[in-house]
Amino acid sequence: MFPWNMFPFNKDMKDALQKMNPQEIDKYVQDIIGKVLPANMNGMMNPQEMFRNMPMSGAGQTSTDGLNSSAYETHDYVFVRIPIKNEDWVKKLKLYHTSNQLIVANIPNPEDQHTITLPAIVKKKGASANFKDGILEVKIPKNIDMQYSQIDVSEIL
Repeated sequence: MFPWNMFPFNKDMKDALQKMNPQEIDKYVQDIIGKVLPANMNGMMNPQEMFRNMPMSGAGQTSTDGLNSSAYETHDYVFVRIPIKNEDWVKKLKLYHTSNQLIVANIPNPEDQHTITLPAIVKKKGASANFKDGILEVKIPKNIDMQYSQIDVSEIL
């Protein structure tokens, strides 16, 4: 049993709380929430509905380069997932990367080149790519760039 004598409630409050029906408590809480939250937030308690209209920031950005790729970052890596329609593409594709872009060349045609902007700065070495179940996954280690440059602000009179 809960030690109600430790709180500054009087005996009447203790009796009232013990005699309350759980449905009454639920109705009271729903009523308070309905009064506190604006009316236009109906249905927002479902996370899928709440985040449906919000733009994605950094994690899971989908590119518009025709490959339907998605790029996201974790604490240590940047991942790019590219659906490959034809398994023969894996043999002829070429992958390159700069500090902030992944370049996919030779698919679907030999002269094609697709550039995917990465969500974070990456290291030059240590990248790997795996193909499994029709998805090419590129894993590149992130580069923690701690070089800051101060910018002087001058006042124009």
